[in-house]
This record gives sequence, C-alpha cells and structure tokens, in this order.
Amino acid sequence: MTERHEITTRKVLYEIPGMDSVQVRRDVPYNESDSGSLTFDIYYPPDSRTKGRDPVVVFVIGFSDIGAQAMLGCRFKEMESYISWAKLSAMSGIAAITYSTGKDPAADVQEVLRYIRQNTALLGIDKDRIGIWSCSGNVPNALSVLIQDPEIKCAALCYGYTLDLEGAADVAAASQQFRFVNPCAGKSVADLSQTTPLFLLRAGRDETPGLNETLDRFAKAAVARNLPLTLLNHPEGTHAFDLTEDSENCREVIRNILSFLRFHLMNK
Repeated sequence: MTERHEITTRKVLYEIPGMDSVQVRRDVPYNESDSGSLTFDIYYPPDSRTKGRDPVVVFVIGFSDIGAQAMLGCRFKEMESYISWAKLSAMSGIAAITYSTGKDPAADVQEVLRYIRQNTALLGIDKDRIGIWSCSGNVPNALSVLIQDPEIKCAALCYGYTLDLEGAADVAAASQQFRFVNPCAGKSVADLSQTTPLFLLRAGRDETPGLNETLDRFAKAAVARNLPLTLLNHPEGTHAFDLTEDSENCREVIRNILSFLRFHLMNK
C-alpha cells in the first residue's frame, strides 16, 4: 500500500469554531464499479435537523481515485484539504458532499448528482439548491457539469484549468500530463448557462504550466458574453495557497468563497 503523500495531510488554513464537531455520514454507496462500490461522504450543518432540507455543495473531482491511491496513498475524499473544506461548508450552513471516483470521473459526478436528486428525503437535501466547488485540474470536469446541468445553482472554481479557447491547447496538454479528465474539450463559454453564477478564483503567482493563461482567456470570454461572473484575483497566491499560505489575505479569500456559496444556496 502506498504511503500517504504529505500533500494529502494538509488542511485548509482557515477554521470556523465547531468544525471538529460536524456530523458526517460516511461511505454512502451511490454506484458500483469494477473495483466495488463508489461512495460519498456528506457533512451536515450543526442545525440541519431543525431547519428542514439543507442546500448542498458537491466537491467535483476530475481525477480517478485509482491513480490517486497509487500516487498519493488515499482517495480524494480522504485528503485533509477536502475534509476541511467540507467542514467549512457545513459550518457555513451548507451540507457538503465529497465522493470517490472510479475509471470515469466525468460519469461518476453525474451519478452522484442523480443519486442526490433521487434520494433527497433520505439525505435531507434540497434538490433545488445544489452548488459545486472545484479546484485545479478538477475544474474542467466541473465546467462539464455546468454545461450538462443548468439546474446547478452556482459554482466556485478555484485556481483551475478551464477551457481551451482561441485555438489554445493548454488544458488538453495538462490533461495528458496530470491525468485529469477534460470532458468539455471543444466547448466554449457559449455552452454555459447565462443564469448560473460563477465564482472564479485566480492565484496571481500560480506557476502551473498554462493554467492562468486558460483562466484569463475564460474570464475574458465570460465577461464578453455577460455571464454572472465574480472574479477574485489573489495577487500573491500560488497554486493551492489555501493549504500553504497562513495569512489574513488567504483567509479573506476563503471567506469570500463561503459567502458566495451562502448567498446563492441559502437564499431561496
């Protein structure tokens, strides 16, 4: 068994009092794969049993856990970064779902969403208030979700690859190099809903090859199409700065993301 990589032990460098007491329902089976059941964990707000069905944010993954376990020693939903982000969401009043993936992460997230919508009473979730969060190489899969599912209420996309626009091929090259899925290859911002609010987070000092170039082209095209876009540029931020930068600026960025999710998911 592969020893866990150090990156999988890093938590988000922001806390809300009470995070450690968040109630988690673990390993809910949502589909079957060649290697067994695919499952998700759901993190509930402290008062979820008293206020009715909760809004929910799904943390979209664009990598296969088969490769993650071989390289990093655990599944994505077991990484401390995803656990702490999910707890931050729950403490902000929004249930959070992290999930395992098989060979086809693009199909897996659709199965997660299908299961949620078919089992809202069992899960205590409001199917009309589903948002998504994604980062880095996972973002192309999140954009594919938005293209296919205009019912998603909002999306927070953090320091991620986006779409290959204007004849560029940076996302395609990164997909080959880093092994994330790119199901929206050939798509453009014209394929996105004009009513789904987007939060786009840019790390100004991100040195991941081609990443900020794709993000910048995406932001330009989204504004040109007049999409409901919130763009936040963190000038000093490096890739995954929420796990490495212990600063008030970093914490303010995280508070902005949570505020965006609360505004669009908690206001019916």
